Amino acid sequence: MNVITIDHPLMAHKIAKLRDKNTDPKMFREYVEEITTLLTYEAFKDIPTVEVEVETPLQVTKQRVVEHEVAIIPILRAGLGMVNGVHALFPIARVGHIGMFRNEETLQPELYYCKLPEGIENMTAVILDPMLATGGSCVAAIDLLKKRGVKHIKCLHVIAAPEGIDVVHKTHPDVQIYCAAVDQGLNEASYILPGLGDAGDRLFGTK
Repeated sequence: MNVITIDHPLMAHKIAKLRDKNTDPKMFREYVEEITTLLTYEAFKDIPTVEVEVETPLQVTKQRVVEHEVAIIPILRAGLGMVNGVHALFPIARVGHIGMFRNEETLQPELYYCKLPEGIENMTAVILDPMLATGGSCVAAIDLLKKRGVKHIKCLHVIAAPEGIDVVHKTHPDVQIYCAAVDQGLNEASYILPGLGDAGDRLFGTK
């Protein structure tokens, strides 16, 4: 399957801290950003580059630079907590926003806001959502980007459930998923177990 999990002791350590219910919002945000930076490094190993001439103090040499612009697309609101983690490696990347909420009766995502960078069809778009649970919001975001002509899409998640991975891959097998951990599955309310609770609430201290 087109999913990459980062198996590294530092990642495991940060995930353990995130899961701890006693981790306060400040530290939770910091761990999410650090995990996102590690995911970004892995996710963009294959980003297209082009050779350019660079003049050093001693001579002219050819070096590789990133060819495609990067667009960061957090799914509101929890995805906002991952933005700085990508900006750590792509500081001039533009940011779009997709706002969705889960209908508690149908469990389906409903779009309430969308603002994307101009020319996004020529960029590599990275969708940010800490928790890939049912996969509904992620699929809806990918659908939206593809309708705008985006051809290069990657998804970054802190925690993923097998059910969400399956849904994304069945709908969009060309999209790569990068995550720090794949958990055991969803409970009857479609929350990830063991998970880490509601990422948005823990990021912003709203519960």
